[in-house]
Amino acid sequence: MNRLTLAVSRAIARVTDSALGPYQTAVLRIGLGLTWLLFLLREYPHRQELYGPDSPWSWDLAAQLVGSNDAFTVLLWSDSQVWFEAVYALAVLFSLLLLLGWRTRTMAALFMAGVLTLQNRSVFMGDGGDNVLHIMAVYLVFTRCGQVWSLDARRARRGEEARARGERTPDRVGPALWLVLGLVLLLGSLAGRTDGDWFIPALLWAVWLGQAVWWLAGRLARTDQPRILLDVVANVVHNGALLVIMAEACLIYATAGWYKVQGSRWQDGTAVHYPLNLEYFSPWPSLAELFTASGTLVMLVTYVTVVVQVAFPFTLFNRRVKNVLLTFMILEHTVIAVVLGLPFFSLAMIAADAVFLPTSFLLRTGRLAARARERLRQGGRGEVAAVPPQRRPEGAPGGPSGGPPAAGTAGAAPVTDKVPGSRT
Repeated sequence: MNRLTLAVSRAIARVTDSALGPYQTAVLRIGLGLTWLLFLLREYPHRQELYGPDSPWSWDLAAQLVGSNDAFTVLLWSDSQVWFEAVYALAVLFSLLLLLGWRTRTMAALFMAGVLTLQNRSVFMGDGGDNVLHIMAVYLVFTRCGQVWSLDARRARRGEEARARGERTPDRVGPALWLVLGLVLLLGSLAGRTDGDWFIPALLWAVWLGQAVWWLAGRLARTDQPRILLDVVANVVHNGALLVIMAEACLIYATAGWYKVQGSRWQDGTAVHYPLNLEYFSPWPSLAELFTASGTLVMLVTYVTVVVQVAFPFTLFNRRVKNVLLTFMILEHTVIAVVLGLPFFSLAMIAADAVFLPTSFLLRTGRLAARARERLRQGGRGEVAAVPPQRRPEGAPGGPSGGPPAAGTAGAAPVTDKVPGSRT
């Protein structure tokens, strides 16, 4: 019984003391933000046809559908062209700020609102990746995804360094942002714009109130106990959301695999052949023809895809097998992005797969990225001036004794006590 009690206490401590998977959730944040940002930028010339006034799915049709399913979208608050352009621009901005990790908790909520707003305006626009983005954007709000690789982490680090020096670092941007968003939520609620779906407005209000409680606990509490309690609650919510995200990714692969098993084309090994011969899914016809030229290769890819998707949830208990299958799935999504022309679907799925990546691999990747960034910075500043070669004193073995300098050392400055002298 003592062993069981000790194991339970350790599990509780692990869940409450820290937010698990900080690097995995950071990659998820970066991946989702990058996917939606690139999609919005690529479709910017066609935004009117996709989500705006020129869309085949008209404003009236969208209003009828939202009236029946109570989906959340602020685009139906007004049919003004100015309102549409402002919402689209804000969705781009929120994606960029989430990617950079600026005010991550607030940006995660606004990012979710932007994704739901545009996708619920025209529900038929998407290629499957929009569903993954739709779900994961909601889950991301509950995570502490800005602990590492974010502007928030850098600001927290600088704040700690300033406090260690005895300096104060007042935060004026946070309260100002909180007041503006609170005003927008209040006006939307009073105008009856949030009377449909209750969950998303309630979640936005919860994030808004949570930010206020967190700020008050840090400024007004005389002891650290309130802040510790809030930190424990945030860790529990984060870890629960991370577990749900992992379960959702497993569910996506498991259901996809089992549905494929029931299909006759997947059973006879020819399913991959057909989309590669559709014009819509063949941005590179020559590449698709090269891939489908071998019937054996098509059959192997078809069967291996089904096996990997069905088996992946069961491999989580074996780290090595899981990493092998995860590598294969990421490679498969990369091929889908290039061969089938579905880059945003693949990016969304790779971002969801990132929660299973080993922490050691992510740390190595982060170090490599930091080194590459430093090299780019050094290259941007120009090459460092070469240090003049030292000259041996006269009479030293192997050195010049008077006479002209050796080849390649012309113009070198004299050396005094191992420090180069001034040059004229």
